Amino acid sequence: MIELSGVWKSYGAVEVLRGVDLSVKEGDFVSIRGKSGAGKTTLLKIVGLLETPSKGEVRLLGRDVGKLGDGERSEARLRYIGFVFQFFNLIPSLTVLENVELPLALAGAGKRERKRRALELLEHFGLTHLADRFPETLSGGERQRVAIIRALANDPRIVLADEPTSSLDDENSKLVMDLLSKVNAERRVTIVLTTTDLYERLPTNRDFVLKDGRLIER
Repeated sequence: MIELSGVWKSYGAVEVLRGVDLSVKEGDFVSIRGKSGAGKTTLLKIVGLLETPSKGEVRLLGRDVGKLGDGERSEARLRYIGFVFQFFNLIPSLTVLENVELPLALAGAGKRERKRRALELLEHFGLTHLADRFPETLSGGERQRVAIIRALANDPRIVLADEPTSSLDDENSKLVMDLLSKVNAERRVTIVLTTTDLYERLPTNRDFVLKDGRLIER
């Protein structure tokens, strides 16, 4: 699903990633731990085709993404990758239902189809009661769970979650992790998440630490 070979990323004289190798199979649930500023977000952006490495090779679903044009990269992001952000990134002027519909609209789905799909997802994960609410009326945990459901709208093969629990309390963190585990188990979605917690027990089947620009499996 994901293969990084000798990936480096520099910003000027600062080397953020220094020869990262990573191979992720379909259905893996991967955690990448590291302190703030270690390069975790940069690594996810490279996997998610939002940034390009300074050198090294990235393959996604068997394709060398370095050979894709901008349009092909955008299409791959929309069709195959779901993103979950630390601070939710829900659009405040849209209802929960409309937020979940948004990726479907960007993919060209008709109004009736995207509403059906969004309601189906909210019902499956027990959040139908939030459909007509606006993000500002939700708790942090509810916002993040809605953000995860939105990431699933186009039935992606991969979900990238950047510190999805860092702004949540323990109870809501558990709810979010339980939801990610359910997505991974039921839908065989490959998940890569990052966290600053070096010792938290996580429901992942593979666990890495990013330190000094290098990735080490634990």
